[in-house]
Amino acid sequence: MKDAAYHPIHLDQRADYAALWRLTPCRSLDYSLANLWGWQEHYGLEWCFAHDLCWIRQTRPALQYWAPVGDWAATDWAALLPGLTDAPIIRVPDMLAARWKECLPEQVDIIEDRGQWEYLYDRDALATLPGNRYHKKKNHVNSFIKAYGEPDYRPLNDEMVEDVLGLQDDWCQWHECESSPSLRAENEAINRVLSHWDNFEGLQGGSLYVDGRMVAFSVGEKLDDTTLGVHFEKGLNGYRGVYQTINCLFSRHAGEGFRYLNRAQDLDEEGLRQAKMTYLPADFVRKSRIRIR
Repeated sequence: MKDAAYHPIHLDQRADYAALWRLTPCRSLDYSLANLWGWQEHYGLEWCFAHDLCWIRQTRPALQYWAPVGDWAATDWAALLPGLTDAPIIRVPDMLAARWKECLPEQVDIIEDRGQWEYLYDRDALATLPGNRYHKKKNHVNSFIKAYGEPDYRPLNDEMVEDVLGLQDDWCQWHECESSPSLRAENEAINRVLSHWDNFEGLQGGSLYVDGRMVAFSVGEKLDDTTLGVHFEKGLNGYRGVYQTINCLFSRHAGEGFRYLNRAQDLDEEGLRQAKMTYLPADFVRKSRIRIR
């Protein structure tokens, strides 16, 4: 809604957002409150609450709308979509894109955006790494166990947040985050979310220790009754198999009771796409870019 009163995302409105989030039929990881809050500064994210929806837009590096959050089936899209003609709408789940196309077939242009598709993995497969398909992943976990002993996995709690931030700082120094805009933005997002850990309903995490030192962490969030989303995952360099091990154990423990793990998108980064495909996704949250004419 181009004429609506947008303002920066405030955590004091989290209950209003949560009520609309629970009505949203496709809960993309992009639209979780933790993700919006974490990346708010980087994208200049703003929102407004109108017509029983939460409307979201980013202002950096250019104006773009995101999909509205709320009960898509109860919305009069024919009346509201013409208010979004001044900029493209990005990260739109295909379920919503199809509804819009059916509603206004001559005005809605849909462009597939493969880089924004979120990867859905079978939780049991990630937790157990069964058969030949996961043989290499299992070998990395076994190498970790051989080198460092039985994994010391611990669920994250408030007292461990400082350890996580310390590990993230070490990771950033190793990877020279300050010289990489994307890594610097991710580091800021991680710090924003973890510094407000108690404000996010459903946020949970896991960590891996070696000789009393945290060497990996994973932070996720319940998206719906079947899916656990993974926001951040980091492991220290020099610990053989650390990423495969934290991935497996987080899936096993935090993922218990879920069918899928949503491990976000690849942003068209070829190396990241190849890495994500090696874990054999079961499905995707497919998203498109929309232009309203």
